[in-house]
Amino acid sequence: MKKKMLLLSGITTTLAAAATGLFGFALSNKLMYIQQKDPEFVRERETTAKRFDEAWYNKNLKCELNIDSPNGYTIRGIMFQPLETDNTIIICHGVTENKINSVKYARLFERLGYNSVIFDHRRHGESGGKTTSYGYYEKNDLDAVVKTVKAMIGENAILGIHGESMGAATMLLYAGTIEDGADFYISDCAFSDFSMLLRQIAKTEFKYGSIIPIRFADFFIRLRDGYSFKSVTPAEAVRNIEKPILFIHSIPDTFIPASMSLDLYNKKAGPKKLKLFDTGAHAQSFNENMAEYEDLIHDFLENFIYQKLNRESSSSNVIPFHF
Repeated sequence: MKKKMLLLSGITTTLAAAATGLFGFALSNKLMYIQQKDPEFVRERETTAKRFDEAWYNKNLKCELNIDSPNGYTIRGIMFQPLETDNTIIICHGVTENKINSVKYARLFERLGYNSVIFDHRRHGESGGKTTSYGYYEKNDLDAVVKTVKAMIGENAILGIHGESMGAATMLLYAGTIEDGADFYISDCAFSDFSMLLRQIAKTEFKYGSIIPIRFADFFIRLRDGYSFKSVTPAEAVRNIEKPILFIHSIPDTFIPASMSLDLYNKKAGPKKLKLFDTGAHAQSFNENMAEYEDLIHDFLENFIYQKLNRESSSSNVIPFHF
């Protein structure tokens, strides 16, 4: 009887381990090949919500960008120039979205005095790339985009980067591990730690509280896609960013909790600002708080960018440029 119980226990343990391993493999597969939103659905959604204006889009499209990724494919983007200025914002969309989702932010920054660049992340929209890596490979693509845009607008222009969700995490990984290459950053609902986020999703969506499946998924990601979840930790990267960052999140966000932006804010040294909106699901802070969102960015730019530039100009005995 005792031997039978031991045998059953061994079989149960083996089956549980196998199930955990299969869950980890399935999770790695889901992450690498996450299903994107249909481009027509995104366009229709944004048009219906009056966040996408086809006439404005066609009128202000200066050029299409085809940028060589250091990862071996082409990044597709668009530069808009509705204004007589070189000041430019690069906009990074979230996972499963595409550059059309970024047009609403391009319109916002037009009102604030900026031209804009939108682009598709790897394996999204029209860009190449076989897998999604949640910022690991995307940060190198963003570096290529930044270098291309800087060559186009010149060294005297103000350059900012706005990122939403995965786009925000990508932006922070770029600035904290490759180059702090923009004048300011706006991080909207970024995750602070990819492993921690996956643990939360596994717990809430799959009712799986153990960390073991995440470790299996990490193993398969390293084996299949060449990086570790530890390499996707914006909370570590943000410590190295010196330029000003505006952190934005919505308290009701249940996909990426607002506590992750609070963690990023606390770890960032130097100039920074945090805003937690009372309304808005994940990546909906702008959609549900448009006027306040715009005022927030306006005040951030006034206090962290323009005042600093005016002080530097005054100390150099140069007539300050008024924005």
